[in-house]
Amino acid sequence: MVFSELPTPCYVVDEALIERNLEVLKGVMERTGAKILLAQKAFSMYALYPMMGEYLSGAAASGLYEARLCAEEMVRPMEQRGRALENHVFSPAYKSEEFDEILKFGDHIVFNSWRQVERFGPRAKAAGKSIGLRVNPECSTQEDHAIYDPCAPGSRLGVTKENFLRGWEAVAGQGAVDGLHFHTLCEQNADALERTLEAVEEKFGRYLKGMSWINFGGGHHITRKDYDLPRLERCIRKMQEKYGLTVYLEPGEAVALNAGYLIAKVLELVHNGMDIAILDTSAACHMPDVLEMPYRPPLQGSGLPGEKPYTYRLGGPTCLAGDIIGDYSFSAPLKEGDRLVFEDMAIYSMVKNNTFNGMPLPAITVRRKDGEYEIIKKFGYEDFKGRL
Repeated sequence: MVFSELPTPCYVVDEALIERNLEVLKGVMERTGAKILLAQKAFSMYALYPMMGEYLSGAAASGLYEARLCAEEMVRPMEQRGRALENHVFSPAYKSEEFDEILKFGDHIVFNSWRQVERFGPRAKAAGKSIGLRVNPECSTQEDHAIYDPCAPGSRLGVTKENFLRGWEAVAGQGAVDGLHFHTLCEQNADALERTLEAVEEKFGRYLKGMSWINFGGGHHITRKDYDLPRLERCIRKMQEKYGLTVYLEPGEAVALNAGYLIAKVLELVHNGMDIAILDTSAACHMPDVLEMPYRPPLQGSGLPGEKPYTYRLGGPTCLAGDIIGDYSFSAPLKEGDRLVFEDMAIYSMVKNNTFNGMPLPAITVRRKDGEYEIIKKFGYEDFKGRL
């Protein structure tokens, strides 16, 4: 299959670009001995899990279903190839009726409070799992988006220093916790990690020497061109050498950053004070981070409004008035049937899309390293109906 034959809308993940990112992550692991996990919340295209399993140390899950997906599609296939991978699970609160099944799949279980450690820790320990506690270093490194800041006032994520001390003697002093986990970054460079580690050490450093691992969480844009790899590696080595810890990182975006596209088609052109193109893809349904983040996704062959001769507002086909992707300019007028290629659409797209207004879900496609396109999955009416 070639590009012109792809259905629209359609997600396309480029196998070669994923592999390029994996090579960068593999280099960090080889130089430092750290372990890097795929955070599935950003990218769960399991058709590529066997390839990712050849590079990464495993995956991180946010609950039962992701833990099971990792076990079935990454851990077990790699076991058959003689490669052992890890399956880490964190949830702000576990459901008792799911916990035994979680223990079947996960090997590192991270809790969000001392109460959760008390409630579920003994079951996890009895099953031979490594136990972690998520901490909140109360060090915000984000200025623009409080919704993505686990260190914002009133955050429900992670144990603060005050609450950590209250539970230490009663719970952790009995050897219930093997490691600490923090996740405070969002699309950031290593300078933010360095600042955060200073806060982690100041608040929790005295307890780290008795533990076996620390997890730096996600939000590290490691595969971005301007990312400071030497600084990241200094941070890793510091925690290894000072405390004797195994260091984990669990980026999601970095694995699939700039490695995917969303192909859309122009359905209609209208004018209301400006030229408007209605596409067969929706910001609300197919790229929800455009509205939630918010951000303006890159579009091949386009410019900023007014930069090129023809400027259009691109919108989706739903009834939501705010289903707007953004304003873009083009060298030539758009016409019905034109195909547009939105970039960096592998992350937080397939995992977050929805069928609002009965919108069909985009097909999922891989561009193989030889340039051929392979449709992995198509969706239809039954996929919409089955969710209702």
